[in-house]
Amino acid sequence: MKSGIGRRHFLRQTGAALAAGPLIARAQTPPSERVRVAHIGTGNMGGAHIQAFAALPEVETVALCDVDSVRLAESAKRLVQRKPTAKPETYTDYRRILERKDIDVVTCATPDHWHALVAIHAFEAGKDVYGEKPLSYSLREGQRMEQTLRRTGAVFQLGTQIHAEDNYHRVAEIIRSGALGRIGTVRLWKNGGTRGLGFPPNQKPPDTLDWNLWLGPAPYADYTPVRCHGSFRSFFDYSGGVFADFWCHIADVLFMSLQPEGLSTVDARGEVPGDGIADTPKWIDADFAFKGLNVHWTTRPPPVPGAEKMSIGAHFEGEKGTLTCDYKSRKIRIGKEVLDDLPDVPVTLPRSPGHHRNFLDAVKSRGLPESNLPYARKMTLPMHLALTSFRLKRKIVWDSVKEEAIGDPAANYLLGRTNRAPFV
Repeated sequence: MKSGIGRRHFLRQTGAALAAGPLIARAQTPPSERVRVAHIGTGNMGGAHIQAFAALPEVETVALCDVDSVRLAESAKRLVQRKPTAKPETYTDYRRILERKDIDVVTCATPDHWHALVAIHAFEAGKDVYGEKPLSYSLREGQRMEQTLRRTGAVFQLGTQIHAEDNYHRVAEIIRSGALGRIGTVRLWKNGGTRGLGFPPNQKPPDTLDWNLWLGPAPYADYTPVRCHGSFRSFFDYSGGVFADFWCHIADVLFMSLQPEGLSTVDARGEVPGDGIADTPKWIDADFAFKGLNVHWTTRPPPVPGAEKMSIGAHFEGEKGTLTCDYKSRKIRIGKEVLDDLPDVPVTLPRSPGHHRNFLDAVKSRGLPESNLPYARKMTLPMHLALTSFRLKRKIVWDSVKEEAIGDPAANYLLGRTNRAPFV
């Protein structure tokens, strides 16, 4: 722990110039500025992190970790092919990585039910964390993450890469400018939901997979392939379905633009698949009442112009006009005019140098990255409440100061979980 904090101080000293702007890429980075990175989880998103960080000139990838030895070997091979000088150590148990005092940063691209525990343990071990979304499996885990981050002084970035792109920044500038008037309603959506996955028999886990470690803090369950790689989000033991997967990607533009406060009620409805063992939402619609703002999530696009062409999107309804956007595009409607932009609205938000680059700059400067943990936790919290309302089949009345459901012990119980020992 002391060594980790000492290294943070060292990085802060060597990265002081970053306060003035992003790093200038160099052909060769002096050893004194090296940032040693380890990657936990090497599947699809983990592989993307490995490649993205390896492309940054001052990064030295020193360790890879995965409970699947096949994925682990493949990721190490791809890394060396891309960067022949890389010599990563490989591990099955992430705790061995956290014991190493030479590691500055860990990335986490595990299944959702591991996100908080890896981050908390990494903070306590003196590491900074780039963590995949969703932020945490439960609301209470998110609280613990923020408490630990504040206590340890760690830097955290949520892996919402779309946050760094220009479109969301421009949408936020237009909304904040007041050009559309006061925004009273926002509609969010994402097509699709959980498929039932049938009724496959349980089987012996492959010898290349540590199934007990994959389960970690989740309740014990016998192995079947559909519970693991690729479809684990279909089970409440590990995640919250397509809704939990994509909420942060599109709710992000809402929170960037309006920073809603004072959430008071959440009312969700939907159904689970009836044709298999999966139990997360086949579809889910939810209504959120914030102070002065109503937000509606639907599994299908809402009946507003242009939404039918977007599989995911956000629609802002203002007193003077509307704005409909997805990751890359936006349409503004004021009266009979349909516009892509409002040139009179000035550029007021600094643009990102790239999500991984922004995180690394914050590691060196000890500043806040774009998708920092306090921001990400506020943005993720409504998702947890909607899933709880969905499971209980009733509206939740929320105390946004105490962060607890009012007069609803069952809701408060579902907002946390006791981890399976020894993964606590």
